[in-house]
Amino acid sequence: MKRSRFTEEQIVAVLKEHELGAKPADLARKHGISEATLYNWKAKYGGLTVSEAKRLKSLEDENSKLKKLLADTMLDNAALKELPSKLVRPAAKREAVALLRSLFEMSERRACTVIAADHKVVRYRSRRPSDTELRSRLREPANQRRRFGHKRLFILPRRGANGPGSTASTGSIVRRD
Repeated sequence: MKRSRFTEEQIVAVLKEHELGAKPADLARKHGISEATLYNWKAKYGGLTVSEAKRLKSLEDENSKLKKLLADTMLDNAALKELPSKLVRPAAKREAVALLRSLFEMSERRACTVIAADHKVVRYRSRRPSDTELRSRLREPANQRRRFGHKRLFILPRRGANGPGSTASTGSIVRRD
C-alpha cells in the first residue's frame, strides 16, 4: 500500500479548513495536493476526528495483512492438494518441491516450508560412487543360492568365488560372524 505524505492529523486539519468555508482550489494549492485528492480524503475521512482517523488507518493496515495471510494459506492448501499423499523419502520430497516450483511458481524456500522439508534435503546431491558393478556381482550368486543371507553373499564376491568350496582367494582376511 502506498504511504501517504500526510498523517491522519494533517488530513483531518485540511478537512476542517474545508468545513470552515475554505475553497477546495485554494486548499489544494496551499497544501500541494490536487482537488481530487481533497475530495477523496473528504469521502474517506469526512466527519472523523483524529483518533477515529488513526483507528481507521490501523484497521485498514491490519485488514490488508490478514488478506495477504489468507491468500498465502489458500495457495499453500491448493499446492498440498496437488501432491501425492506420502512424502516420506528424500527423493519424494525433492520431486514434490520441483512440482510446486513448476506448477505454482513458488520459491524453493516456500515449497520446502509447505511440505515441511529441510532445504538441505532438496539441494543434496550424493557424492557416493555408483555401485552397479557390485550389485550385478551380488545378484548372480543370490539368484543361484536363494537361501544364502546378505552377509554370506557379500563375502562371496570378495573371495572371487561363486561358491563356499572354492579355493580362489584374494589374500584378504575374511571375518566370519
